[in-house]
Amino acid sequence: MAEAAAHAAIIAQAIKASGAIVRVEPEDFQRLVGRMEDPVVVIARRSFFGERFQYLTSYKGLILYTKTSEPIGISGRAEIIAARSIWVPQ
Repeated sequence: MAEAAAHAAIIAQAIKASGAIVRVEPEDFQRLVGRMEDPVVVIARRSFFGERFQYLTSYKGLILYTKTSEPIGISGRAEIIAARSIWVPQ
C-alpha cells in the first residue's frame, strides 16, 4: 500500500514539473503544428509490439502530445528533434 502511494506521489510530482500535457488526436496535432510560425516537434519511434510514433510540441503554453501507428506529415518548416523515447505521465 505504501509503495503504491509513493508511486502515485512520484507521478504527481512529474506532472507538476512538466506542466500541462494535452493529448490530442494526430489530425489535430498536425493541424496545430501547421498553424505555428516556427514549430519545434520532438518525434520518437518505437518498434516494441508493433511500430508506434510519438509526437510532442509546445503550443501557446501547453505541451501537445499524440501517438499513432502511422507517421504523420509535419510541416517542412518545422524543426524536428529525434528522440529515443518520449515519456508522458499516465
